[in-house]
Amino acid sequence: MINVTRSMMPDFEKYQEKIKKLWETRWLTNNGDYLVELERRLSERFDTQCVIVSNGTLALLIAIELFDFPKGSEIIVTPFTFAATVEAIIWQGYKPVFADIDPETFNISPEEIEKRITEKTVAIMPVHVFGNPCNVEEIQDIAEKHNLRVIYDAAHCFDVFYEGKSVYKFGDISVASFHATKVFHTIEGGAIFSDNSELIEKARRLRNFGFNQKVEIVDVGINAKMNEFQAAMGLLNLEIVDEEIEKRKRVFEKYRELLGDVVDYQKLSERLTKYNYIYMPVLFADEKTRDNVFEELRANSYNTRKYFYPSLNSIFSRQSCPNSESVSSRILHLPLYGDLEDEHIENVCIIIKRIVGGK
Repeated sequence: MINVTRSMMPDFEKYQEKIKKLWETRWLTNNGDYLVELERRLSERFDTQCVIVSNGTLALLIAIELFDFPKGSEIIVTPFTFAATVEAIIWQGYKPVFADIDPETFNISPEEIEKRITEKTVAIMPVHVFGNPCNVEEIQDIAEKHNLRVIYDAAHCFDVFYEGKSVYKFGDISVASFHATKVFHTIEGGAIFSDNSELIEKARRLRNFGFNQKVEIVDVGINAKMNEFQAAMGLLNLEIVDEEIEKRKRVFEKYRELLGDVVDYQKLSERLTKYNYIYMPVLFADEKTRDNVFEELRANSYNTRKYFYPSLNSIFSRQSCPNSESVSSRILHLPLYGDLEDEHIENVCIIIKRIVGGK
């Protein structure tokens, strides 16, 4: 079976060497050397400050907690995202208010954000969907006009740059996922990025039970610390991630070449200066065609993914978001990872063409 993603793995012997050192030091967690080094290297790579945590969902929860919003407040969010984005809002005691997406970019629409603002709105939580940057300038203008915070879910955005800047630099906070299915991973993991030193220092306290550097409890924190086994994986994956992205680019472009206009594609931002080719999403004319392709590919040992499906407004509210509902019902992610062989790309495309138009 060919899966829709496959985790990048470093050289096994190099990982063994790093793990052997842990047997010698017996320092397995609590801000160990590997974690400190990984934070430093990511901060340098993306020219912003970084707090690494044990998974991306905890990063979202901490990011929201940083601002001490009044309970019952509203946070505007896209319905076209992974469940964790919305669940983090609900877990923190806030109400998610859905703003529909642009049907071409799949990102939250600034115009729809404006329509959803009320006296209870405290923040906007946009998602750079599949690593495609949002319209960050318009969103920032709206936030400043209405005195709102901006928390970006940048789960898909490792090494994505917008006009020469890492997308992690935008908003008050950006949250990353380093899950094993992402371009860069630490097995499980996540991070909080910001240029705001006060927010970063508070995030450090919150991930460690609220302790400050004097080991005094000054915030209501949580245990979100990453262990050294995960951090070691991250350090080694940093050495090979550039090569992985180049390989993914080849696979991505091969799909586009073979499929042509048989399917539709996400419109990427014209101001994108570096992309990571994290996924291969395609759109079909209707839900029935999408589902037929899904089943036929599975019957031929190709796993694909209906991602994101369903549109989250259908689960967490009664709001209508027609663009998100339409895209969600027609989207399918094809297998994409650096070592995917041409034979499999070609087979997938042949099956799609046969179902879509007998081509």
